[in-house]
Order: sequence, then structure tokens, then C-alpha cells
Amino acid sequence: MNLKPGFEKYIPFTPQPIQGRTWPDKVITKAPVWCSVDLRDGNQALIDPMNLEEKLEYFHTLVDIGVKEIEIGFPSASETEYEICRELIEGHHIPDDVTIQVLVQAREHLIRKTFEAIRGAKNVILHFYNSTSTLQRKVVFHMDCPGITKIATDAADLIYEMAQPVIAEGMNLRYEYSPESFMGTEMDYAVEICAAVLDHLHATAEQPVILNLPTTVENCMPNQFADMLEYFIRSLPGRERAVISLHPHNDRGTGVATTEMGLLAGAERVEATLFGNGERTGNVDMVTLAMNMYTQGVDPELDFRDINKIRDMYERCTKMKVGERQPYVGELVFTAFSGSHQDAINKGMHYMKESGTDMWEVPYLPIDPADVGRQYEPIIRINSQSGKGGAAFVMMQSFGYDLPKAMHAEFGAVVQKESDRVGKELKPDQIFALFDQEYLSVPKTYQLERHSFLEDARHGDASWVVFNGEVGYHGKVMGARGEGNGPIDAFFNALHDLPEGHIEGYQFVDYKEHAISTGSDTQAVCYIHLKDPEGKDVFGVGKSHNISRASLRAILCAINRSIYNEK
Repeated sequence: MNLKPGFEKYIPFTPQPIQGRTWPDKVITKAPVWCSVDLRDGNQALIDPMNLEEKLEYFHTLVDIGVKEIEIGFPSASETEYEICRELIEGHHIPDDVTIQVLVQAREHLIRKTFEAIRGAKNVILHFYNSTSTLQRKVVFHMDCPGITKIATDAADLIYEMAQPVIAEGMNLRYEYSPESFMGTEMDYAVEICAAVLDHLHATAEQPVILNLPTTVENCMPNQFADMLEYFIRSLPGRERAVISLHPHNDRGTGVATTEMGLLAGAERVEATLFGNGERTGNVDMVTLAMNMYTQGVDPELDFRDINKIRDMYERCTKMKVGERQPYVGELVFTAFSGSHQDAINKGMHYMKESGTDMWEVPYLPIDPADVGRQYEPIIRINSQSGKGGAAFVMMQSFGYDLPKAMHAEFGAVVQKESDRVGKELKPDQIFALFDQEYLSVPKTYQLERHSFLEDARHGDASWVVFNGEVGYHGKVMGARGEGNGPIDAFFNALHDLPEGHIEGYQFVDYKEHAISTGSDTQAVCYIHLKDPEGKDVFGVGKSHNISRASLRAILCAINRSIYNEK
């Protein structure tokens, strides 16, 4: 073979000339009609096609999601495909508001077999096709345009003829035609053959035919496809007789963009698969399309509130894996490792809570993960790239500890050091173990043994508090007494007056407390911010069912940590 080297052997796409295009100024304001082709296009792309039980489970999942048009297969192609069609009909699996779609080539014996397969169904779309592209006319069929058109119109005539008695018996039968490889077809010829099919199917505005315009092999940029589509729709005689449908593939990795721009250009219907399964690089991803609309305040009319359940069904039935970065459903798509991202997410979550806003306003998260049944715990995960706020977010979301902002840097440094040491991600339980080691289980030079407070309001409007208790120090238990304008001040003064190991030079900076459980087992956690005698910031954490005890434990924790870290 004498092929040109590299890129030189490829023929560039020729854009469709169009004047006064309108699609760039439009926005998507409503959901298209959704048609799933998982059981046909998706299934034929599997290494091991689904068996009957798997197809039935998949079909019922699509129904539960809210898909109203489902292409169930190619019943004239094999006995297996025929059997699933018959089982769906005879087993009464198809709800009255769901239409099954069957695919057939524009060939007489296959069309007749297809009519046998759909007998007894209530709502059916009969989808027939033949290839129209310049390349396939040249290298596959060796036919000119009139010959290709005759294949399509002969099939249309036969389908229309065979449909009349079936419709008379009560079947709601609609027609769909695909000029396969539409993207590679000259637009004027695509208009010509589709108009001929509409005529032969006796299409009207009241009974339109679905014209499905596939990007069978994606070979141009999405904006160029939108130009083609707008040109096609403008040029089609009797546009009201057709429902314009898209069937995008993803060969260039732009299937979603092609579909969205196609909707702007006038398409009303989309054939897609869950998570984009399909031949080669796949079909367009229904989940991504629908959730993209959702993020723009448009109801996609599909239910993805439990996306993990849908993903599990998909992986079990298809034996395919959903990638970790697959939009909206991948394990890591709502996860931030970067410190700056973590900080922004953390602030966004606090803003949502504090402001009470009804709108979703969290940086780096295009949707609320809870809307698709995802949990908040994995949003921020900790590795060597994580920042000071990441560990605080994990402590809050996974364990209920709302660390004060000033403490984030200190604990973040502890976590960062451990992440650098192990060289991999730290799980939430590992982060809590570091927190416990650093604050809750710090070696106790000083320990509160018992205490009581007496509050005296005789000093005008201000209270005067007396602390009485015992403090352990190096194995000795010492009585301690102090007075002050509040419990913390009284306790500090008691520590100053200890007979041995008295504590001086620490300054109180700030205090925060909150509950970390609910119901009868509610505990309080207290965070204390002190300055040590050298003026350095030091933090302590105390926990107890008694809020006063929690605050005293936090003070001693800070002092004990200060002493321990000096060693």
C-alpha cells in the first residue's frame, strides 16, 4: 500500500456554508424527548452482550429513570434479539406510557420479520435506515444518489403498507428514518432523501415522522454540525411533518457538545445511552446531557437521584466500568485534593449554612452531590497536595468536629506531615486518629480530677464565679481554688495558685463550643485558643457530656500540648 505519511493522508471536513445562523444565540430551556439505545447500540458494543435477565433489569431501570422511548434491539437480526422483543411484549414488561423502538435495515425480508416481532405491542416506533454518506456510496454500495434514495423509499412504501392493518388493530405505530452517516452526507442530498421518505410515509403535521440524523462517525467540530443541522432544517420541505432527532457518537470526544449545539440548532429528540456506552468511543452520554441541563435550572425530566444504584446496575449488566472521572457519577468527580479547591469548597459550604440561601453556591461543585444521591464525606480527600482547610472539612463532614478557623493551619500541618510521610492519600479514619493523638489523647502533665463552680451575683450585674476542685500533676493530686468573672477566668486563676507546678504566662485568646451528637448521648466539644508564655498560638480540645468540664479539659489540653511540644 502506498499511503501518505501521518496527517497528510486524511481528508479534512468541508463545513456547510450557511448565512445568518441563529443557533449560537439560543439557550436550552427544556428537555428533549429522550430515547435510550442502550439495549441495541449499547448492547452490540459489549464484549459479552447482555443475556435476557440482564436486558430485563436494564429495561426496568430505564423505565424507573423516566425514559419514555426505549430502543430494545434489532429483532430481525438474530433469534436472541427477537426473543427479548417477544418477552417484553408477552411478559407485560412495558408500561402503557412507554414506547418500544425496534431497528431494521431498509431490506424487505428484515422488515417483514420485524413486523412479526412487534405484534401485540401497544406503542411502537419502527426505525429503519440506510447509509447515505459520500464515502459509503463510493466504497460500500457503489451506487449513485437516486439508487440510494430508492432503497429508502421502497422500504418506506413497504413499511407504510404493512403498518395499516396493524394500526387498524389498535397499535400506536410511528415511523423513524435514519440517513445513516448523516454527518458525512452532503446536506442538499440529505434533505432530498429525507423529504422523499416523508412523502412515501405520508407524514403530516398531525402524524410526523421522526427523522433521526446520526453522527454515526463523528468527523467535525460541534459548531460545524450545528451549522449542518440548521441548514438541513431550514431546507427541509414541510418541516412540521418531522421530529428532528439526534444520534451522536463520540469519536472526537465531543458527543455531548455536538448534541447540545444540535439542540440549539433545532433538534427535539436525542438518542443516547447511560454513561455513553456504544461502538468505538461510545454514544452520547444521557446522564451527562441531562445533568448539564439540571445545573442550568432546566428539568431534564429524568430521575438520577440515586446515581450510584444506576451505575451499579450498569456495571453489573454490561460488565463495563464507569471511569473515576466520569461526569456526575465517577468516584472522584466531587472530590478535591488541591488545597485551594478544598478551601473554597469549605467556605462555600459554610456560606450555604450561614446564609440560609436556597441557591447552590459552592465553588468547584457544579451541583449539590446530594441531588444525585452522593455523600458529602468524599468531597474533600487528603493527600500531599491538600491544604489547611481540607482536614478541617473532613473532621466536620465525617465526624462532626467544627474546628475554629484559626486552628485549621495547626491541624492541617499535622495532617500534611503525615501525608508526606506515608506518600499517599489519608482516609477519614486516619485523619481522626491524628486528631485524637494530637488533641484528645495528648500526654497529660496536668489533669482535671474533679471540680465545682459557685456563681455569686452579689457584685452588681456581673457574676462572680468560684472554682473548687482538684488537679493532678505528675501523679500528685492537688486542691485548687480560684475566683474570676467567669468559669474560664476562675479556672485560670486556680491554676496560677497551685501549690506545685503552678501555671503562669498563658493568655486566653478565644473559645468555641458545639454539640457533636444528638439525642440523649449529646456531647459537647470545646476548642480553646491560648497564647503560651512565649506568645505562640496553641490550641486545646476538650470533650464531655458536661459543657463546663469540656472547656476545662480544653484549657488543660492546650497547656499540656504546649509543654509536650517543648520537649
